[in-house]
Amino acid sequence: MKLKGSIKWIIWLVFTLLVASYLGYRMYDEDKTLFLPGKTSHGHHQIEMACAACHTDKFGGKKVLQAACMKCHGEELKLADDNHPRSKFTDPRNADRIKKIDALYCVTCHVEHKPELTGVMGVTMPQDFCVNCHYDIAKDRPSHKDLPFTGCASAGCHNYHDNRALYEDFLLKHLHEKDVLSEKKLLQRNLKLRLQTMPSYPLKEYPLRSFTRHEQDAPPTLSTDGKLLDEWYQSAHAQSGVNCSACHNIDIDGKSKKKWLEKPDQKICVNCHKQENEDFLNSMHGMRLAQGLSPMSPAMSVLKMDNDSKHQQLSCFSCHSTHRFDTKYAAINACLNCHADQHSQAYKHSLHNKYWRMEQQGEIKEGNGVSCATCHFPRHEQKQNGKHVIRVMHNQNDNLRPNEKMIRSVCMNCHGLGFSIDALADRALIDKNFTGLPAKHIKSLDMIERRVEIQRIKGNKKE
Repeated sequence: MKLKGSIKWIIWLVFTLLVASYLGYRMYDEDKTLFLPGKTSHGHHQIEMACAACHTDKFGGKKVLQAACMKCHGEELKLADDNHPRSKFTDPRNADRIKKIDALYCVTCHVEHKPELTGVMGVTMPQDFCVNCHYDIAKDRPSHKDLPFTGCASAGCHNYHDNRALYEDFLLKHLHEKDVLSEKKLLQRNLKLRLQTMPSYPLKEYPLRSFTRHEQDAPPTLSTDGKLLDEWYQSAHAQSGVNCSACHNIDIDGKSKKKWLEKPDQKICVNCHKQENEDFLNSMHGMRLAQGLSPMSPAMSVLKMDNDSKHQQLSCFSCHSTHRFDTKYAAINACLNCHADQHSQAYKHSLHNKYWRMEQQGEIKEGNGVSCATCHFPRHEQKQNGKHVIRVMHNQNDNLRPNEKMIRSVCMNCHGLGFSIDALADRALIDKNFTGLPAKHIKSLDMIERRVEIQRIKGNKKE
Protein backbone atom coordinates (compact mmCIF):
# COMPACT_ATOMS: atom_id res chain seq x y z
CA MET A 1 0.00 0.00 0.00
CA LYS A 2 2.83 2.37 0.92
CA LEU A 3 4.46 1.64 -2.44
CA LYS A 4 1.26 2.46 -4.32
CA GLY A 5 0.96 5.72 -2.36
CA SER A 6 4.55 6.64 -3.23
CA ILE A 7 3.91 5.96 -6.93
CA LYS A 8 0.88 8.28 -6.86
CA TRP A 9 2.97 11.02 -5.30
CA ILE A 10 5.71 10.53 -7.90
CA ILE A 11 3.16 10.66 -10.73
CA TRP A 12 1.60 13.80 -9.25
CA LEU A 13 5.04 15.41 -8.84
CA VAL A 14 6.10 14.57 -12.39
CA PHE A 15 2.77 15.84 -13.77
CA THR A 16 3.09 19.07 -11.76
CA LEU A 17 6.65 19.64 -13.00
CA LEU A 18 5.60 19.02 -16.60
CA VAL A 19 2.69 21.45 -16.35
CA ALA A 20 4.88 24.05 -14.62
CA SER A 21 7.57 23.63 -17.28
CA TYR A 22 5.02 24.00 -20.08
CA LEU A 23 3.49 27.10 -18.52
CA GLY A 24 6.95 28.57 -17.94
CA TYR A 25 7.86 27.91 -21.56
CA ARG A 26 4.65 29.54 -22.78
CA MET A 27 5.21 32.51 -20.48
CA TYR A 28 8.55 33.32 -22.14
CA ASP A 29 7.41 32.40 -25.64
CA GLU A 30 6.06 35.24 -27.82
CA ASP A 31 2.69 33.47 -28.14
CA LYS A 32 0.97 34.04 -24.78
CA THR A 33 -2.63 33.51 -25.88
CA LEU A 34 -2.95 30.82 -23.21
CA PHE A 35 -2.82 33.51 -20.52
CA LEU A 36 -5.27 35.97 -22.07
CA PRO A 37 -8.38 36.26 -19.85
CA GLY A 38 -10.48 37.40 -22.82
CA LYS A 39 -10.37 38.90 -26.31
CA THR A 40 -8.29 42.10 -26.53
CA SER A 41 -9.76 45.32 -27.91
CA HIS A 42 -9.12 46.50 -31.47
CA GLY A 43 -6.70 49.18 -30.23
CA HIS A 44 -4.48 46.78 -28.30
CA HIS A 45 -4.77 43.40 -30.01
CA GLN A 46 -1.50 44.00 -31.89
CA ILE A 47 0.46 44.04 -28.61
CA GLU A 48 -1.56 41.54 -26.58
CA MET A 49 1.47 39.24 -26.49
CA ALA A 50 3.50 41.97 -24.76
CA CYS A 51 1.73 41.57 -21.42
CA ALA A 52 4.37 43.63 -19.62
CA ALA A 53 3.49 46.68 -21.75
CA CYS A 54 0.50 47.23 -19.45
CA HIS A 55 1.12 44.88 -16.54
CA THR A 56 4.46 46.35 -15.51
CA ASP A 57 4.15 44.98 -11.98
CA LYS A 58 2.62 41.59 -11.23
CA PHE A 59 1.10 42.98 -8.02
CA GLY A 60 0.07 46.30 -9.54
CA GLY A 61 -3.41 47.76 -9.41
CA LYS A 62 -5.01 50.84 -10.91
CA LYS A 63 -1.98 53.05 -10.35
CA VAL A 64 0.36 50.71 -12.20
CA LEU A 65 -2.06 50.35 -15.11
CA GLN A 66 -2.57 54.13 -15.19
CA ALA A 67 1.18 54.67 -15.54
CA ALA A 68 1.22 52.21 -18.44
CA CYS A 69 -1.70 53.99 -20.14
CA MET A 70 0.00 57.36 -19.82
CA LYS A 71 3.30 56.03 -21.12
CA CYS A 72 1.66 55.36 -24.49
CA HIS A 73 -1.20 57.87 -24.55
CA GLY A 74 0.00 60.66 -22.27
CA GLU A 75 1.50 62.81 -25.02
CA GLU A 76 -1.66 62.48 -27.10
CA LEU A 77 -3.77 63.67 -24.17
CA LYS A 78 -1.44 66.63 -23.63
CA LEU A 79 -1.96 67.71 -27.23
CA ALA A 80 -5.73 67.30 -26.92
CA ASP A 81 -7.89 70.07 -25.52
CA ASP A 82 -9.14 67.67 -22.86
CA ASN A 83 -12.60 68.45 -21.50
CA HIS A 84 -12.14 66.02 -18.64
CA PRO A 85 -8.53 66.41 -17.43
CA ARG A 86 -7.39 64.67 -14.27
CA SER A 87 -7.13 68.08 -12.54
CA LYS A 88 -10.89 68.54 -12.84
CA PHE A 89 -11.51 65.48 -10.70
CA THR A 90 -8.84 66.15 -8.09
CA ASP A 91 -10.72 69.38 -7.32
CA PRO A 92 -12.55 68.83 -3.99
CA ARG A 93 -15.63 70.50 -5.47
CA ASN A 94 -16.04 67.48 -7.75
CA ALA A 95 -15.61 64.87 -5.02
CA ASP A 96 -19.25 63.77 -5.39
CA ARG A 97 -18.65 62.96 -9.06
CA ILE A 98 -15.65 60.78 -8.31
CA LYS A 99 -17.95 58.61 -6.20
CA LYS A 100 -20.07 57.94 -9.26
CA ILE A 101 -17.26 57.50 -11.80
CA ASP A 102 -13.61 57.38 -10.77
CA ALA A 103 -12.39 59.47 -13.71
CA LEU A 104 -8.85 59.60 -12.29
CA TYR A 105 -8.08 56.27 -13.94
CA CYS A 106 -8.30 55.24 -17.60
CA VAL A 107 -9.31 51.69 -16.63
CA THR A 108 -12.54 52.98 -15.13
CA CYS A 109 -13.89 53.38 -18.67
CA HIS A 110 -11.44 51.24 -20.66
CA VAL A 111 -11.22 47.73 -19.20
CA GLU A 112 -9.32 45.29 -21.38
CA HIS A 113 -10.24 41.65 -22.13
CA LYS A 114 -13.98 42.30 -21.74
CA PRO A 115 -15.31 41.78 -25.30
CA GLU A 116 -18.90 41.47 -24.08
CA LEU A 117 -18.69 45.03 -22.69
CA THR A 118 -16.36 46.70 -25.18
CA GLY A 119 -17.80 49.28 -27.54
CA VAL A 120 -16.39 51.95 -29.85
CA MET A 121 -13.00 53.34 -28.80
CA GLY A 122 -12.55 50.47 -26.35
CA VAL A 123 -15.06 51.98 -23.92
CA THR A 124 -16.53 49.45 -21.49
CA MET A 125 -18.87 51.81 -19.65
CA PRO A 126 -22.61 51.76 -20.49
CA GLN A 127 -23.50 54.12 -23.36
CA ASP A 128 -25.39 56.45 -21.05
CA PHE A 129 -22.56 56.93 -18.53
CA CYS A 130 -22.64 60.72 -19.12
CA VAL A 131 -25.85 60.89 -17.09
CA ASN A 132 -23.84 60.36 -13.91
CA CYS A 133 -22.53 63.92 -14.06
CA HIS A 134 -24.73 65.68 -16.61
CA TYR A 135 -28.19 64.60 -15.49
CA ASP A 136 -29.38 68.24 -15.41
CA ILE A 137 -27.91 69.27 -18.78
CA ALA A 138 -31.34 70.30 -20.14
CA LYS A 139 -31.46 73.22 -17.66
CA ASP A 140 -28.49 74.89 -19.33
CA ARG A 141 -29.07 73.43 -22.79
CA PRO A 142 -32.82 73.37 -23.61
CA SER A 143 -31.87 71.96 -27.02
CA HIS A 144 -30.79 68.75 -25.25
CA LYS A 145 -34.10 68.29 -23.45
CA ASP A 146 -35.35 65.26 -25.42
CA LEU A 147 -31.97 63.79 -26.38
CA PRO A 148 -31.07 60.38 -24.90
CA PHE A 149 -27.81 60.03 -22.99
CA THR A 150 -26.98 56.99 -25.12
CA GLY A 151 -26.24 59.36 -28.01
CA CYS A 152 -23.77 61.73 -26.34
CA ALA A 153 -20.71 60.04 -27.83
CA SER A 154 -22.21 59.64 -31.30
CA ALA A 155 -20.24 61.00 -34.25
CA GLY A 156 -20.74 64.73 -34.53
CA CYS A 157 -21.71 65.18 -30.91
CA HIS A 158 -19.31 64.83 -27.99
CA ASN A 159 -15.83 63.38 -27.65
CA TYR A 160 -15.00 62.82 -23.98
CA HIS A 161 -11.35 63.86 -24.29
CA ASP A 162 -11.35 66.53 -27.00
CA ASN A 163 -14.28 68.57 -28.32
CA ARG A 164 -12.33 71.13 -30.32
CA ALA A 165 -14.36 70.50 -33.48
CA LEU A 166 -17.62 71.06 -31.61
CA TYR A 167 -16.97 74.08 -29.37
CA GLU A 168 -19.78 76.61 -29.64
CA ASP A 169 -17.49 79.44 -30.80
CA PHE A 170 -16.00 77.16 -33.44
CA LEU A 171 -19.43 76.03 -34.65
CA LEU A 172 -20.63 79.62 -34.79
CA LYS A 173 -17.59 80.70 -36.79
CA HIS A 174 -18.27 78.08 -39.45
CA LEU A 175 -22.04 78.36 -39.85
CA HIS A 176 -23.46 78.14 -43.39
CA GLU A 177 -20.24 77.07 -45.09
CA LYS A 178 -20.50 75.47 -48.52
CA ASP A 179 -20.13 71.71 -48.79
CA VAL A 180 -17.03 72.17 -50.95
CA LEU A 181 -14.87 75.23 -50.35
CA SER A 182 -13.82 77.33 -53.34
CA GLU A 183 -10.23 77.52 -52.09
CA LYS A 184 -8.34 74.45 -50.84
CA LYS A 185 -5.98 74.86 -47.90
CA LEU A 186 -3.83 71.72 -47.97
CA LEU A 187 -0.41 72.44 -46.48
CA GLN A 188 2.54 72.00 -48.82
CA ARG A 189 5.61 70.20 -47.55
CA ASN A 190 8.87 72.10 -47.08
CA LEU A 191 11.22 69.24 -46.27
CA LYS A 192 14.42 71.13 -47.02
CA LEU A 193 13.50 73.91 -44.59
CA ARG A 194 12.67 71.32 -41.98
CA LEU A 195 16.03 69.58 -42.41
CA GLN A 196 17.88 72.91 -42.36
CA THR A 197 16.30 73.79 -39.01
CA MET A 198 16.66 70.32 -37.48
CA PRO A 199 19.45 70.46 -34.85
CA SER A 200 20.48 66.83 -35.37
CA TYR A 201 20.61 66.89 -39.18
CA PRO A 202 24.26 66.66 -40.46
CA LEU A 203 24.21 69.53 -42.94
CA LYS A 204 27.98 69.42 -43.50
CA GLU A 205 27.80 65.78 -44.53
CA TYR A 206 24.60 66.14 -46.58
CA PRO A 207 24.42 69.77 -47.77
CA LEU A 208 20.90 69.58 -49.29
CA ARG A 209 21.96 69.80 -52.92
CA SER A 210 21.04 67.55 -55.82
CA PHE A 211 23.53 64.86 -56.79
CA THR A 212 24.32 63.89 -60.36
CA ARG A 213 24.09 60.21 -61.26
CA HIS A 214 27.88 59.92 -61.34
CA GLU A 215 28.31 61.23 -57.80
CA GLN A 216 26.91 58.09 -56.19
CA ASP A 217 29.42 56.63 -53.73
CA ALA A 218 28.51 52.94 -53.57
CA PRO A 219 31.49 50.55 -53.70
CA PRO A 220 32.55 49.86 -57.31
CA THR A 221 31.65 46.19 -56.97
CA LEU A 222 28.01 47.12 -56.31
CA SER A 223 27.54 50.15 -58.55
CA THR A 224 26.75 48.09 -61.67
CA ASP A 225 23.06 47.70 -60.76
CA GLY A 226 21.56 50.33 -63.04
CA LYS A 227 18.00 49.90 -61.78
CA LEU A 228 18.88 50.68 -58.17
CA LEU A 229 20.95 53.68 -59.23
CA ASP A 230 18.07 54.97 -61.34
CA GLU A 231 15.71 54.63 -58.41
CA TRP A 232 18.12 56.44 -56.08
CA TYR A 233 18.88 59.17 -58.62
CA GLN A 234 15.18 59.97 -59.07
CA SER A 235 14.48 59.91 -55.33
CA ALA A 236 14.15 62.74 -52.82
CA HIS A 237 17.35 61.46 -51.23
CA ALA A 238 19.51 62.13 -54.29
CA GLN A 239 17.79 65.49 -54.77
CA SER A 240 18.51 66.45 -51.15
CA GLY A 241 22.15 65.47 -50.92
CA VAL A 242 21.76 62.01 -49.37
CA ASN A 243 24.21 59.62 -50.99
CA CYS A 244 24.36 55.81 -50.84
CA SER A 245 26.82 55.84 -47.94
CA ALA A 246 24.37 57.76 -45.75
CA CYS A 247 22.28 54.61 -45.32
CA HIS A 248 24.71 51.82 -46.14
CA ASN A 249 27.83 52.89 -44.20
CA ILE A 250 27.64 52.06 -40.50
CA ASP A 251 30.09 52.86 -37.69
CA ILE A 252 32.32 50.06 -36.47
CA ASP A 253 34.34 51.80 -33.78
CA GLY A 254 32.11 54.82 -33.14
CA LYS A 255 34.69 57.13 -34.76
CA SER A 256 35.72 57.01 -38.39
CA LYS A 257 35.90 53.34 -39.30
CA LYS A 258 32.93 52.35 -41.47
CA LYS A 259 31.50 49.12 -42.81
CA TRP A 260 29.24 48.73 -45.84
CA LEU A 261 25.88 47.24 -44.85
CA GLU A 262 24.16 45.65 -47.83
CA LYS A 263 20.60 45.73 -46.40
CA PRO A 264 20.09 48.44 -43.74
CA ASP A 265 16.99 48.04 -41.58
CA GLN A 266 14.52 50.64 -40.37
CA LYS A 267 16.86 51.80 -37.59
CA ILE A 268 18.99 53.63 -40.15
CA CYS A 269 16.01 55.87 -41.05
CA VAL A 270 15.90 57.22 -37.49
CA ASN A 271 19.14 59.15 -38.07
CA CYS A 272 17.24 61.75 -40.11
CA HIS A 273 13.57 60.85 -39.54
CA LYS A 274 13.31 60.57 -35.77
CA GLN A 275 9.85 62.15 -35.51
CA GLU A 276 8.44 60.05 -38.34
CA ASN A 277 9.79 56.92 -36.67
CA GLU A 278 8.20 57.85 -33.34
CA ASP A 279 4.88 58.37 -35.12
CA PHE A 280 5.24 54.98 -36.82
CA LEU A 281 5.94 53.21 -33.52
CA ASN A 282 2.80 54.76 -32.04
CA SER A 283 0.67 53.56 -34.93
CA MET A 284 -1.11 50.27 -35.55
CA HIS A 285 1.57 49.63 -38.17
CA GLY A 286 4.53 49.89 -35.79
CA MET A 287 3.27 49.42 -32.23
CA ARG A 288 4.48 45.81 -32.10
CA LEU A 289 8.05 46.93 -32.79
CA ALA A 290 7.74 49.51 -30.02
CA GLN A 291 7.03 46.66 -27.57
CA GLY A 292 9.88 44.45 -28.77
CA LEU A 293 7.62 42.06 -30.71
CA SER A 294 8.06 40.90 -34.28
CA PRO A 295 6.92 43.37 -36.97
CA MET A 296 3.23 43.54 -37.80
CA SER A 297 1.97 41.81 -40.91
CA PRO A 298 -1.40 42.46 -42.59
CA ALA A 299 -2.50 38.97 -41.54
CA MET A 300 -2.61 40.22 -37.94
CA SER A 301 -5.11 42.97 -38.77
CA VAL A 302 -8.81 42.77 -37.95
CA LEU A 303 -9.51 44.56 -41.25
CA LYS A 304 -9.82 42.76 -44.57
CA MET A 305 -6.41 42.55 -46.25
CA ASP A 306 -5.09 41.42 -49.63
CA ASN A 307 -4.16 37.73 -49.53
CA ASP A 308 -0.92 38.23 -51.46
CA SER A 309 0.36 40.75 -48.90
CA LYS A 310 -0.84 39.13 -45.69
CA HIS A 311 2.57 37.93 -44.55
CA GLN A 312 4.60 40.98 -45.52
CA GLN A 313 6.35 42.47 -42.47
CA LEU A 314 5.75 46.20 -42.07
CA SER A 315 8.55 48.74 -41.83
CA CYS A 316 9.44 52.09 -43.43
CA PHE A 317 10.40 50.20 -46.59
CA SER A 318 6.95 48.59 -46.92
CA CYS A 319 5.57 51.92 -48.16
CA HIS A 320 8.67 53.77 -49.31
CA SER A 321 10.66 50.86 -50.81
CA THR A 322 14.41 50.73 -50.33
CA HIS A 323 15.67 53.12 -53.02
CA ARG A 324 12.75 54.89 -54.72
CA PHE A 325 11.26 56.62 -51.67
CA ASP A 326 8.45 57.71 -53.97
CA THR A 327 5.93 59.60 -51.84
CA LYS A 328 3.30 59.45 -54.60
CA TYR A 329 3.54 55.66 -54.64
CA ALA A 330 3.41 55.58 -50.85
CA ALA A 331 0.36 57.86 -50.83
CA ILE A 332 -1.95 55.35 -52.56
CA ASN A 333 -0.42 52.20 -54.05
CA ALA A 334 1.39 51.18 -50.91
CA CYS A 335 -1.90 51.36 -48.99
CA LEU A 336 -3.98 49.45 -51.54
CA ASN A 337 -1.35 46.73 -51.83
CA CYS A 338 -2.49 45.58 -48.39
CA HIS A 339 -5.88 47.11 -47.55
CA ALA A 340 -8.79 45.27 -49.19
CA ASP A 341 -11.65 46.57 -47.03
CA GLN A 342 -14.65 48.27 -48.65
CA HIS A 343 -13.57 51.83 -47.82
CA SER A 344 -10.07 51.38 -49.24
CA GLN A 345 -11.13 49.63 -52.43
CA ALA A 346 -13.89 52.19 -53.07
CA TYR A 347 -11.21 54.89 -53.28
CA LYS A 348 -10.30 53.81 -56.82
CA HIS A 349 -13.69 55.00 -58.10
CA SER A 350 -14.10 58.02 -55.82
CA LEU A 351 -14.03 61.74 -56.60
CA HIS A 352 -10.99 61.96 -54.32
CA ASN A 353 -9.08 59.67 -56.64
CA LYS A 354 -10.35 61.50 -59.72
CA TYR A 355 -8.95 64.79 -58.44
CA TRP A 356 -5.69 63.09 -57.44
CA ARG A 357 -5.20 61.83 -61.01
CA MET A 358 -6.06 65.26 -62.40
CA GLU A 359 -3.46 66.84 -60.11
CA GLN A 360 -0.77 64.37 -61.23
CA GLN A 361 -1.56 65.23 -64.87
CA GLY A 362 -1.28 68.95 -64.15
CA GLU A 363 -4.96 69.65 -64.86
CA ILE A 364 -5.62 71.19 -61.43
CA LYS A 365 -3.46 72.97 -58.85
CA GLU A 366 -1.13 71.05 -56.55
CA GLY A 367 -2.92 70.20 -53.31
CA ASN A 368 -6.38 69.79 -54.84
CA GLY A 369 -6.05 66.03 -55.26
CA VAL A 370 -6.83 63.66 -52.39
CA SER A 371 -4.85 60.47 -51.77
CA CYS A 372 -5.10 57.95 -48.94
CA ALA A 373 -2.23 59.79 -47.25
CA THR A 374 -3.96 63.16 -47.54
CA CYS A 375 -6.49 62.02 -44.95
CA HIS A 376 -4.67 59.35 -42.98
CA PHE A 377 -1.17 60.89 -42.93
CA PRO A 378 -2.13 64.56 -42.56
CA ARG A 379 0.36 67.41 -42.63
CA HIS A 380 0.96 69.53 -39.55
CA GLU A 381 2.60 72.90 -39.14
CA GLN A 382 5.04 73.25 -36.27
CA LYS A 383 7.72 75.69 -35.18
CA GLN A 384 11.30 74.48 -35.39
CA ASN A 385 14.21 76.78 -34.57
CA GLY A 386 12.01 79.80 -35.20
CA LYS A 387 10.80 78.58 -38.61
CA HIS A 388 7.37 77.22 -39.53
CA VAL A 389 7.89 73.77 -41.01
CA ILE A 390 5.43 71.23 -42.36
CA ARG A 391 5.76 67.61 -41.36
CA VAL A 392 3.72 64.54 -42.24
CA MET A 393 2.10 62.61 -39.40
CA HIS A 394 3.16 58.97 -39.79
CA ASN A 395 0.79 57.58 -37.16
CA GLN A 396 -2.04 56.62 -39.50
CA ASN A 397 -4.55 56.07 -36.69
CA ASP A 398 -3.83 59.36 -34.89
CA ASN A 399 -6.91 61.08 -36.31
CA LEU A 400 -9.15 58.01 -36.19
CA ARG A 401 -9.59 57.92 -32.40
CA PRO A 402 -12.39 59.01 -32.95
CA ASN A 403 -12.71 60.02 -36.58
CA GLU A 404 -14.09 63.48 -35.69
CA LYS A 405 -10.44 64.39 -35.12
CA MET A 406 -10.16 64.46 -38.92
CA ILE A 407 -12.46 67.48 -39.13
CA ARG A 408 -9.86 70.14 -38.35
CA SER A 409 -6.72 68.47 -39.65
CA VAL A 410 -8.17 67.06 -42.88
CA CYS A 411 -11.79 67.60 -43.91
CA MET A 412 -11.95 71.37 -43.46
CA ASN A 413 -9.07 71.85 -45.87
CA CYS A 414 -11.63 71.28 -48.62
CA HIS A 415 -15.10 71.08 -47.04
CA GLY A 416 -17.36 73.14 -44.80
CA LEU A 417 -17.78 72.14 -41.17
CA GLY A 418 -21.42 71.03 -41.49
CA PHE A 419 -20.68 68.74 -44.42
CA SER A 420 -17.61 67.33 -42.64
CA ILE A 421 -19.56 66.46 -39.48
CA ASP A 422 -22.38 64.81 -41.44
CA ALA A 423 -20.01 62.87 -43.70
CA LEU A 424 -18.01 61.40 -40.83
CA ALA A 425 -21.23 60.36 -39.07
CA ASP A 426 -22.45 58.38 -42.09
CA ARG A 427 -20.95 54.89 -41.95
CA ALA A 428 -22.36 53.91 -45.35
CA LEU A 429 -20.81 56.99 -46.97
CA ILE A 430 -17.44 56.19 -45.39
CA ASP A 431 -17.63 52.67 -46.84
CA LYS A 432 -18.20 54.22 -50.29
CA ASN A 433 -15.17 56.47 -49.73
CA PHE A 434 -17.38 59.54 -49.65
CA THR A 435 -18.87 59.01 -53.09
CA GLY A 436 -22.19 60.84 -52.83
CA LEU A 437 -23.75 63.05 -50.17
CA PRO A 438 -24.28 62.31 -46.46
CA ALA A 439 -27.58 60.60 -45.70
CA LYS A 440 -27.35 61.66 -42.05
CA HIS A 441 -27.59 65.12 -40.58
CA ILE A 442 -26.10 66.04 -37.22
CA LYS A 443 -27.86 68.97 -35.57
CA SER A 444 -24.87 70.52 -33.78
CA LEU A 445 -24.77 73.58 -36.06
CA ASP A 446 -28.56 73.92 -35.99
CA MET A 447 -28.50 73.91 -32.19
CA ILE A 448 -25.90 76.64 -31.90
CA GLU A 449 -27.71 78.76 -34.50
CA ARG A 450 -30.96 78.49 -32.53
CA ARG A 451 -29.16 79.20 -29.27
CA VAL A 452 -27.58 82.36 -30.67
CA GLU A 453 -30.93 83.48 -32.11
CA ILE A 454 -32.66 82.98 -28.73
CA GLN A 455 -29.94 84.98 -27.00
CA ARG A 456 -30.30 87.75 -29.61
CA ILE A 457 -34.08 87.93 -29.07
CA LYS A 458 -33.64 88.04 -25.29
CA GLY A 459 -31.08 90.80 -25.67
CA ASN A 460 -33.41 92.85 -27.86
CA LYS A 461 -36.23 92.52 -25.33
CA LYS A 462 -34.01 93.81 -22.53
CA GLU A 463 -33.12 96.83 -24.64
